[in-house]
Amino acid sequence: MRHSILVFFVTLVVRTDFFNPQYTISLGGMIFGNSMTTVNLGLKAFTQNLDQERAKSETLLNAGIEPKAILMPHVKNGLEMAFIPTLNSMLNMGIIALPGMMTGQILSGTLPLTAIMYQIAIMISIATSVTLAAFVALYWGYPTLISQRKQITWYQHEQ
Repeated sequence: MRHSILVFFVTLVVRTDFFNPQYTISLGGMIFGNSMTTVNLGLKAFTQNLDQERAKSETLLNAGIEPKAILMPHVKNGLEMAFIPTLNSMLNMGIIALPGMMTGQILSGTLPLTAIMYQIAIMISIATSVTLAAFVALYWGYPTLISQRKQITWYQHEQ
């Protein structure tokens, strides 16, 4: 998933060989780093919210509510919390702060319009990557908490 976004960006936007380390290392680092942060924030919000509402969730389970219906609001909350840093960086890009990649290109002598186009493309790539990463982690991860007897498996999380 993240690999395909990186391949897309390097081959279609930069228009160079995918294995050119000049682009692959720097762009891959930005995409993977942001994706890891997003997944960590999403899972942390999911587990904290689930732990805080454990009594309510157990009551709903005892009332016969499906575990999926109980866990889905926690998944949605995790997704919302995961996207906040990416959305904030997209909102302030170019207005409040100049992103590092764009600043580096301008300082190296690249035309500002070219640097802006690269920055927009990388932000779209990062936004796509973090969306897919958080979605996959939370939507494919939450069913692992449901046992074969339709119970929610509770894990002890260290504070």
